[in-house]
Order: sequence, then C-alpha cells, then structure tokens
Amino acid sequence: MRQIIKYVAVVVGLAGVACHDALFYGSGTIATPANLSYELEPSGDPNAPRGILLFWDDVADADLAGYRVYSRGGSSGSFGLRGETSSNTFHDNGIPHLQYYVTAVSVDGSESAPSLGITVDERLQLARPASLTSVSLNGAIHLSWADNAYLTNPGRFKWYRIYSTDYDLDAGLCDVAWLLEGTTVAPEFLVSAMGNGIPRCFGVTAVSQEGYESLWSPLRQDTPRPDARNLLVWAFEEDAPQSGFRFWEDLNTDGVLQAAELGRVVNGSRTDIDFWIHRDATDSTLWLVPEFSGTRIRLYGAAPLADLTSIDFAPATGYTRNMIQAVPGYGYVFEIVDGATLRYAALRVTHVGRDYLIFDWSLQTDPGNPELQLRGNLPTVSGTGSTVGEVQVTGNK
Repeated sequence: MRQIIKYVAVVVGLAGVACHDALFYGSGTIATPANLSYELEPSGDPNAPRGILLFWDDVADADLAGYRVYSRGGSSGSFGLRGETSSNTFHDNGIPHLQYYVTAVSVDGSESAPSLGITVDERLQLARPASLTSVSLNGAIHLSWADNAYLTNPGRFKWYRIYSTDYDLDAGLCDVAWLLEGTTVAPEFLVSAMGNGIPRCFGVTAVSQEGYESLWSPLRQDTPRPDARNLLVWAFEEDAPQSGFRFWEDLNTDGVLQAAELGRVVNGSRTDIDFWIHRDATDSTLWLVPEFSGTRIRLYGAAPLADLTSIDFAPATGYTRNMIQAVPGYGYVFEIVDGATLRYAALRVTHVGRDYLIFDWSLQTDPGNPELQLRGNLPTVSGTGSTVGEVQVTGNK
C-alpha cells in the first residue's frame, strides 16, 4: 500500500534571495523560523488553487510573541505583510501569491531575519492521468485509470481526486457543475450510492505532495443499472408458476423502478412477461422464449463468455422473436420496446439442467441506453461507458 506523507513539500529558494533590498530584515534578536514549506489546496482548476497552507518549525523562545507572513505576487518587487499568526502555520485563502517568507516577532516587538522563502511554481504539476475507464454496477460506477502520475514520480505523488457531474446522454455533454466524489492513492475508485439509470460524467486529477493539481484525465460517462446473480427459473413443463421472467414489472404503475419490481420470476403463461423457459420433449433441452410482443432476443457472440461482464454494449441489430436454446456460459441480449420506451437487458446462463436453468442478468434502466456491463465483484473487468470528447475542464464549478 502506498504511504501518504503529509505536509512534505519542495521548498524552492527565492530567485531574488540574493537581492537583499527585496526582503525585510529585522533586528535579529529572536531566532529565524526554519524549514518553511507549503501545501496548496486543490480546487479542481489546476491554474487556480483554493488556497495555500504555510508551515514551519516553531521557534523555541520564551520571548516569542508570534509570526509575520510576507508575500509578493511576482518574482520581483517588494514583499508586503500578508498576515500575522501565533501558530507555526498560516492559511492564505484564494489564489496564492508567487513567493512567501516568514519572520518571528518577540514580545518587545523586534523581528527576526526572514526565513528562506518558497516559490509557488505550477510547473511542479504531475502529469494528468492518461486514460479513464468505467464499469456499470448496481447503484454504482467503478472507475479505473492510468497510474502514470504515480509511476513517473512516486516521491512527489500524494493522491488522485475524482470528480463527477450530470451527463446529457442525448446531447453527449457533461454539465459544468462538477462535484468532488473523493480521493484515493490507488488508480481506481468506486462511486457508490448512485441512482440506477441516471447517466453521470467523471474526471480524475493527480495531486502532488505540495498540492499541485494536474490537468484532468479524459472525461468518461457511464450509467448504473440493476443486476442479479444466480437466479433460478424452472421449465414451463415442470413448474409453470416459476417458469417466466420479467426484467421489470411496474407493480404500482408509478413509472419508477423499485427493487421489488426488478428481476421477477413469474408464471410462464402470462403474456406480459419478457420470456419463459420451454423444455423440448424430444431431448430435454431448455429454450428462452420471448413472450411480450415488444421483446426480442439475440445471442451475444458465438462462444461462451467468461462472465456477464463480457456483455458490454447491446448490439443495434440481430434480434428475433424466435426462441433460442439456453446453453451454459453463453450470453443473450434482449431488446424490450414498450410503447415508445426502449430498454436493453442481458443474461448469461450459468447452469442448465433438465428441469430448470440458472442465470445472471442485468437491466439498463435508462431508456435507450445500451450499456449492460457490470463488475460482479470480479478483480478485473473491461470497461463500459464511453469517453466524452477531449474537453479540458478548467475548474470545479
């Protein structure tokens, strides 16, 4: 596990430290503060930190009254008094000045010589994460990205910051109201407590030990959706009341998908179900039979799948009303048109017996959205969602 080292910063000597007329010198009756350092407060905009925290070694002197902080906005010119504090830390809110130094003040009002100064240099930013991928989960999105910011400079890496905002699927645009989802030292993050069927846009930055925030990763959009594992459904010829399946049944007719309405095993004789299981009398094979007039099915790929996560985007064509044999390991995609609403669903058969079959399933609750993949608690997966243009984000609005 990577170790987070708090408050470690590169102290850059002032370019003008040899130009004594640019600095203030006190009487020197009290010791000079040592080891001045800093940490920026990221804002989401790499060019506009939210503030800067200065910190230095406390002066161990009974006559110490406090400290004075001086700064200037450029690399030349006079320093001005920025503030005073009785602590050996100082927080300067807003976009920081370019250079700072600190003096100690004694109870008789005398002031020490200035500390070594620091320069806030945006060129110390780490590289932005080079890629960002995502995986749709039930009420969550799993994000992972290239770890290049850490790998190219482990000693200066602090953590990653993850941002999100609303996504307009029809327009293909991310909103400008970005929110901070969290931070992590690993190149992956689980965004949880999300609403299924609601598209979201994501971006990641890398932060150095000094608090410099990188440019944003490529933006990524994805949509959470429900899923379930190891569902058992019987053959109609064996147990008709447990032989039908409906991905979503709006029991209270409120138009809102609720947990109890999803993945329902029902009577196979109903005509409003998505499919039912038929057992062939000649060889006892089991078949998936589309039932609802708006439901069509197609095989996903020509070979067994490692997991339901292997089903990424729903194909645009190739669906049929004909029944298809249920074979262990194979994946199937459903196109469900109910009135003017189009939804996609998927399943992967895990077991086929003589009387019943077991399968994993997923449903995309966002109408018209073809993303079907889930992570399924597996250690590695391929991604869902898609990259959203190479638009550089300029701030956390």
